[in-house]
Amino acid sequence: MLPTLPLFTLAGYFLAEGGAAKRLVRVFSALFSGFRGGPALVTVLVCAFFTSFTGASGVTILALGGLLMPILTGARYTEKNALGLLTGSGSLGLLLPPCLPLIVYAIVAHVPIQHMFLGGIVPAFVMIIVTGLWGVRGGPRDEFQLSSFDWKEARQALWYAKWELLMPLVALLALFSGFATPVEASALTALYAFLIEAVIHRDLHIFRDVPRVMAECGLLIGGVLLILGVSLGFTSYLVDAEVPARAVAWTTHNVHSPFLFLLLLNGFMLVVGCLIEIYPAIVIEVPLLVPLGAAYGIDPIRLGIIFLANLELGYLTPPVGLNLLMSSYRFRKPVGEVLRSVLPVVAVLSVGVLLITYIPGLTTVLPSWFGY
Repeated sequence: MLPTLPLFTLAGYFLAEGGAAKRLVRVFSALFSGFRGGPALVTVLVCAFFTSFTGASGVTILALGGLLMPILTGARYTEKNALGLLTGSGSLGLLLPPCLPLIVYAIVAHVPIQHMFLGGIVPAFVMIIVTGLWGVRGGPRDEFQLSSFDWKEARQALWYAKWELLMPLVALLALFSGFATPVEASALTALYAFLIEAVIHRDLHIFRDVPRVMAECGLLIGGVLLILGVSLGFTSYLVDAEVPARAVAWTTHNVHSPFLFLLLLNGFMLVVGCLIEIYPAIVIEVPLLVPLGAAYGIDPIRLGIIFLANLELGYLTPPVGLNLLMSSYRFRKPVGEVLRSVLPVVAVLSVGVLLITYIPGLTTVLPSWFGY
């Protein structure tokens, strides 16, 4: 499964470096701008879709911030609410396939990638919905003129961005149809993204831009693989030292309720998200937590979605909150000001995390439908 990492990430890089961002913003604007709170819905949806393929929340803020901030401020959102919504929306796609953290968790926890992809879809939409509702509520309260729905513009936008919108189907159909293995599906997705940006739209020059994009992607993946290798070595040491077994024994002796265990897990992951970036957190903490979850009868797929949902909050919490730093850099605002603007989004995302934690059906419904 390891080769899926660079290939899916390369697909996301092709989209990020090409003109996909503008086309996606145009599509969601055409579909939702006419509704009350439409600019907030556009922001949430396009950020989630974009992050699901780039696998990098900070890249989403950098790539889309300049396009979406004028849309929000033009709809008379306050600068504080617009900044908070953009910063908080950057990490929403982490539970949508084929996002990189899902793949890394599947590798470390030794579970099928397909199961993680299916398990993350409904929880991802829970996080998108709660954030979108907050965005709608945070819009201007006085009456203002809503634009009427333009069918012609919607059709044109959908047609122009049809290849990007079909990309999730390409990845998922390749995985679940039996046509390709996970590695082959990731290679097919990368090739598809390359054809979109370099051949169909020609946003990337084959000889000038494509090698540069591949080199930048290689640098990112090289860092991730280095972290993965070192952390797995550390994990092997913990296994040799019987740390997971001792943790299971101590926890089951002192914590008797699965409900309480999940609450403590959320608190623990909130602290981890404040201090450790998402990929080191996955490769170091998952081998310790999977045996604990098994001791309380919690499926590793469900545990993984809870784990990653908590780490979404880690992008918004200091001192290592990457979204805070990227948003501060992109919009030239002090980190403290960005943090104050995003606190309401952190609160609503926390509600989403609790729903995902204590309603197992949100994670298990799609895997059960597909017989997993």
